[in-house]
Amino acid sequence: MRDIRRSLWAVLTLLYLSLALQGQQLTLPLQKGSVRFAAIGDMGSGTTRQYETAGRMNSLHEKFPFDFVVTLGDNIYGGNSSTDFKKKFELPYKVLLEQGVKFYASLGNHDNAAVEKAYKPFNMNGDQYYTFKKGNVQFFALDSNYMDPKEVAWLTKELQNSGADWKICYFHHALYSSAAFHGSSSELQKILEPLFVQHGVQVVLAGHDHVYERIKPQKGIYYFVAGSGGELRKGDLRKTGLTEVGYDQDQVFLLMEISGDALNFQAVSRSGKTVDSGSIIRKAKTNGGLSTQARGSQTNRP
Repeated sequence: MRDIRRSLWAVLTLLYLSLALQGQQLTLPLQKGSVRFAAIGDMGSGTTRQYETAGRMNSLHEKFPFDFVVTLGDNIYGGNSSTDFKKKFELPYKVLLEQGVKFYASLGNHDNAAVEKAYKPFNMNGDQYYTFKKGNVQFFALDSNYMDPKEVAWLTKELQNSGADWKICYFHHALYSSAAFHGSSSELQKILEPLFVQHGVQVVLAGHDHVYERIKPQKGIYYFVAGSGGELRKGDLRKTGLTEVGYDQDQVFLLMEISGDALNFQAVSRSGKTVDSGSIIRKAKTNGGLSTQARGSQTNRP
């Protein structure tokens, strides 16, 4: 009986939030035929704030109908039972799932790889790392918990063979972060950054630190940290020379839209504040180099 009451409360909360949050301002252009998605990390807490953030996503989905969500790891905290998956994933994102929004997960240090890669709604198909295409965009979901030679060789081959205009990598541990608790991973910088530069990766999404941060372009690559989808480490962000925009006062998720050579983004908090927005313009590669430019990037600073 208690579980039934909790489930009913969760569903009613989501419905209330979806109706109550209709006034959210959208900055994305809604271009016809664009690739539209959300990114969220460290979300699987099962807390009221996770449900409220999910409610905000529901509300914005009505105005910006994104087709899928990429997760940045730590999808399910504290257990791997069917009850855990229901409370920390199926119920908070019930509205999106019922509307056909797909979730493409990556693994964090709090995730059980064996269980989650086999969990059908995460669309990992039994793989700890994988790639998929949407329109002119190719996504690479990596397992950053242990970047072994096999995974590096796979990524190298996939990047070499990719003919996509846009290449986006996403995973849990951030190459660059100004948060105090974890910060940048110098080890991953050494392993991954040369591959990203060589093969024209334009955008990298990560979580792990429970804050939002957009890093100033590093070697032409745009790095985002969005690890506050459920968990939040308030006051943890130390704005450094890396920080273009940062926010650690509320849960945050990212919305992105890609149309032609433009990627537009909007970072929205649980309470509905747009903490960051702007655009990234792709330009043709020259001599195998990077294919992004900072010109045209616009920001709403919190």
